[in-house]
This record gives sequence, structure tokens and C-alpha cells, in this order.
Amino acid sequence: MANRYKAEKPQWDDKRIQALRRHLGLTQRGLADRLGTRQQTISEWETGMYQPRGASAKLLSIIAEQADFKYDASPPQKS
Repeated sequence: MANRYKAEKPQWDDKRIQALRRHLGLTQRGLADRLGTRQQTISEWETGMYQPRGASAKLLSIIAEQADFKYDASPPQKS
């Protein structure tokens, strides 16, 4: 039986990926090494040329969770 309840997965857009990388204090090469991909791939994600899919998106989510990364794309509220 298929699971009817799916956990909400973050959408890994260019800004979220770059924010995660900076939160981790990594270069594009450093993040690429952690994900087992090329630096060029990270650059393509951060420029919005492509978005991570499948295993790459899952690894980003795992790394973000382990680093206690919280990203809110909404603009700050004015007082």
C-alpha cells in the first residue's frame, strides 16, 4: 500500500542552494565534493540553469537537516 502522507520536501532553487552552501561555509568545490558531483554542477544549480533532482536533491536535504539549516524565502516582516 502506498503511503498517503508525504513529507514536504524543500524545493532546491538557486537561492536555497547558495544559502545552504554559505551556511556550511563551503566553496562550490567543497559542496560538490560532499555531494560527489562536479563544481560546475553546483554552479549550474546556483545560476538557475538546472535544479537538482533525485539523489542530489535528497542529499542536499540530508546535509541541510544535519546542519540545522533553516531557509525562509519570504521577505522579512516590517515592524
